[in-house]
Amino acid sequence: MTHPTADGTIPQRDAEYPRLSATLAASIDRWTRGATSFDTDIPGLHFSRWEHPTDPTRYTLGPSVCLIAQGAKRVMVGEDTYVYDADHFLVTSVDLPVVAQIVEATAEQPYLGAILKVDQQVVTQLMVDSNLPPLVPRRTDRGIGVSRLPISLLKAMTRLVELQDAPESIPILAPLITKEIMYHLLTGPQGPRLRQIVISGTHGHQIARAIEWLKRHFRQTTSVDELAERANMSRSAFYHHFRSMTSLSPLQYRKHLQLQEARRLMVVDQVDATTAALDVGYESPSQFNREYRRLFGRPPAQDAAHLRDATRVGTQSHVLTG
Repeated sequence: MTHPTADGTIPQRDAEYPRLSATLAASIDRWTRGATSFDTDIPGLHFSRWEHPTDPTRYTLGPSVCLIAQGAKRVMVGEDTYVYDADHFLVTSVDLPVVAQIVEATAEQPYLGAILKVDQQVVTQLMVDSNLPPLVPRRTDRGIGVSRLPISLLKAMTRLVELQDAPESIPILAPLITKEIMYHLLTGPQGPRLRQIVISGTHGHQIARAIEWLKRHFRQTTSVDELAERANMSRSAFYHHFRSMTSLSPLQYRKHLQLQEARRLMVVDQVDATTAALDVGYESPSQFNREYRRLFGRPPAQDAAHLRDATRVGTQSHVLTG
């Protein structure tokens, strides 16, 4: 199933839109030459660059707002597919296991993207301190969505990206612009997706809390009943809403976290597969090998060696972090 936009409308473009889009692309292009991944000095802001389409890549994408200045990308969550480009933006409200693929990029016109982490504290503060306008109720089961990129959000993101050229201004201005971006998100078509994770008592908030707990305790065996109790939900309701938001069952989600961490340990810390398996909570190395290969397409040792080689030449640095 493909989800093109959340609102289904095509608003008139502001006359400034082409200029701002070109400015954003030029800034990202300048900072990413010679690299596919660049962590800026601005907290939570990351640039990426690809000069060719990529194979599908699995990773966990945290709560983020993702803009593309040039090119296009496909992100798959479960059976749902989200395609976005310079005219659209993507939002995730919780950590999601995704399969991502750059679908438009050339050496002459590389894919240029920016990802800004969603700061839940800023979102919560805006919800508490601001008289936000009400939103039209809409279903927001999945923790991801795509919408047309409004000029207000493009302006704010362009100003944030340009701060990379003025490092002395970052400590003062970056928090203000980031807060403005979060405000535009909360009052736009993706607002319900972000609001539901901070409003106490909503299913989105309860599932988000369960996900945060799982991220900290994925090494220990936990039943669905225990997780449901922690979320203060019935087992059936918890299972249904967890799967609706993440596309995975709670135990599948835990397994995904285990295998992602094992992959990181083998690539970054260079431990062997058996040690990584035991570290993340597997008791059977053979089961670990089967499930690792099923998820990543290669046996653990072969996959880790491939990723270490790729990272050294700077071609796939995003595979571990998104």
